[in-house]
Amino acid sequence: NRILVSGTTATHGTRHIGGQDPAAQTHFVIDKIQAAVESLGGKLEDIERTRIFISDMAHWEPVARAHGERFAECRPANTMVEARLVGAENLVEIEAEANVAK
Repeated sequence: NRILVSGTTATHGTRHIGGQDPAAQTHFVIDKIQAAVESLGGKLEDIERTRIFISDMAHWEPVARAHGERFAECRPANTMVEARLVGAENLVEIEAEANVAK
């Protein structure tokens, strides 16, 4: 079964999480993605593909490091691009695709 998680940012309700720290935002976003996948019966290791959008290419190293830490066991295919994100406080947005075996 395939799970698609659309663009996810470091927000919780009306609050923004992680301030201007791209690594903190990345960890929070991956937490949200993991929770979404787990709510549908999957796990982080089932994620096969991620797409990372960053507001400034200067943030690529801390974002890539945080992504690598979280996905150390499964290493999904990944693309990172610089893009204008909705909301100046958003430094990172991530999409994910998971494949959950029955």
